[in-house]
Amino acid sequence: MKIAVVGCTHAGTAAITQMAKLYPEARITVYERNDNISFLSCGIALHVGGVVKDAGQLFYSTPGQLAELGVVTHMRHDVLEIDTDMKMLRVRNLATGITFADTFDKLVMTTGSWPIIPQMEGIGLENVVLCKNYNHAQTIIEKAVHAERIAVIGAGYIGIELVEAFEQLGKKVTLIDNMERILCKYLDREFTDLTEQALGDKGIEIVTGQTVTSFAGKEGRVTTVITTAGEYKADLVVLCIGFRPNTGLLEGQVDMLPNGAIIVDEYMRTSKPDVFAAGDSCAVRYNPTGQNAYIPLATNAVRMGTLVAKNLLRPTVRHLGTQGTSGIKIYDYNIASTGMTEAAALAAGMIVKNVTITEHDRPEFMPTFDDVLLKVVYEADTRRIVGAQVLSKADLTQSINTLSVCIQNGMTMDELSYVDFFFQPHYNKPWNLLNQAGLQAV
Repeated sequence: MKIAVVGCTHAGTAAITQMAKLYPEARITVYERNDNISFLSCGIALHVGGVVKDAGQLFYSTPGQLAELGVVTHMRHDVLEIDTDMKMLRVRNLATGITFADTFDKLVMTTGSWPIIPQMEGIGLENVVLCKNYNHAQTIIEKAVHAERIAVIGAGYIGIELVEAFEQLGKKVTLIDNMERILCKYLDREFTDLTEQALGDKGIEIVTGQTVTSFAGKEGRVTTVITTAGEYKADLVVLCIGFRPNTGLLEGQVDMLPNGAIIVDEYMRTSKPDVFAAGDSCAVRYNPTGQNAYIPLATNAVRMGTLVAKNLLRPTVRHLGTQGTSGIKIYDYNIASTGMTEAAALAAGMIVKNVTITEHDRPEFMPTFDDVLLKVVYEADTRRIVGAQVLSKADLTQSINTLSVCIQNGMTMDELSYVDFFFQPHYNKPWNLLNQAGLQAV
């Protein structure tokens, strides 16, 4: 059996390592256009800020390790064309320029995503950079050394983590986003107000509700970010606008969402026989709505990649869908969310209610205790839980993992009221915070 794998980041690495173990007789060939694999881009801000000193620690596999498993990995090889009917692909060796063809019995598409690059005046100026892979990380670090004013475009997780890292390096930082609030995909206003205040207290300039229209520069180097409502000085600009799936090779050959994300079934099969896909190139079933959605997360990618291997020969292990569960640390705040925000649910036409609790994390008779903000969103008629968010200085983010399981299993607020949670004064109260949310909904 010949298996061709196109792309080797999170999903690809997970699929390859599992396939090598499950099918030792298979000939697995990997094509990767970059010069490295398995880079944890979520660690870029930690590297920029100096928390992670050695970027090599952000890799969790190498071509050498794959070779030990019997896998042939072609680095710096760009797949130019795929014919899924003929089961052939055409490849260019980027080092030599030589082009050749290969065949496959099974194809695994783990081509990931790429940053959205807006086409606007000044986008090609020096010091306007992307933030996705290892080379981007190194470029940002090198240029940040000489930068005094840094603008980050995009107030998602990556953008927020970067502005914190830049501020801690002593830079003057501006965060720009076209939405009215930062992190609005993940958090409702009660939470984003607190996070914006935390950033503002550190001197970070937050510019929301403005769209970047162009960049201006001097002698080929960026100096100004121009938006729909103002101009902001910057000698380094980092684009964190978002990502789109890298799926052009299969365009017109398999079913996709309008944005190009490949649609797979619960066994990671595309609409074309013997073609599998996983990771940021794919859509995934979003459990709060039951619909396919594009949610590029490393956690989704490694699960999907592993399931490709499990289901390569026959449907064996079903994908359980995702809640898009995620977390972030912003200065002293530990923040996590799962499922839909109230704003997202209402925008989707759902009729929802919520319980929002401000409580102490443990009994007041303890020497110390911290405030916790918890919000749980649920359907008004069925009372099914569809989303939750938590923010506190104490680390209670694991409570969101619990609520993620609740959403995955279709639990209601009434059931949440009486779930069995332990009590120990060092950690919590007799009525667990999650129990309290369920009881208040009743």
